[in-house]
Amino acid sequence: MNLALKYPLFNTKLKKQKGQTFIFDEVRKKWLLLTPEEWVRQHLIHYLILEKKYPVSLISIEKEIILNDLKKRYDIVIYNKQLMPVVVIECKAPYIELDKNVVEQALRYNLIIKAKYLMISNGVSDITFNSLNQAVNLPDYSDL
Repeated sequence: MNLALKYPLFNTKLKKQKGQTFIFDEVRKKWLLLTPEEWVRQHLIHYLILEKKYPVSLISIEKEIILNDLKKRYDIVIYNKQLMPVVVIECKAPYIELDKNVVEQALRYNLIIKAKYLMISNGVSDITFNSLNQAVNLPDYSDL
């Protein structure tokens, strides 16, 4: 999968097995099926760690939450040193438009998570909102 994304390249670990490609997730320490969304998620995770200096130990990936009696999975939640959620991120494949539906999905997850920042990304573009629903730049970890 060679989709050009806005995030910097990193040393991806890929392997083929039974005709499928897998990517190694350095945070979860496991091999994952390489889908377009996972390609975006892995690039974004490395960007958060290497460029924005978010500690690996405070990044949570694809955990289950209960929303209106339904089991849902968020993509990425970043916690502060007090282990309070500060950023919730919804990742989409590069060909998915970041439209009202994507924003609403992330907002629904944030009803439960209650993070200060909400980010949506398809790897080609991204939008970050603060708690006042204003578009902002994603802060570096040191600025949270």
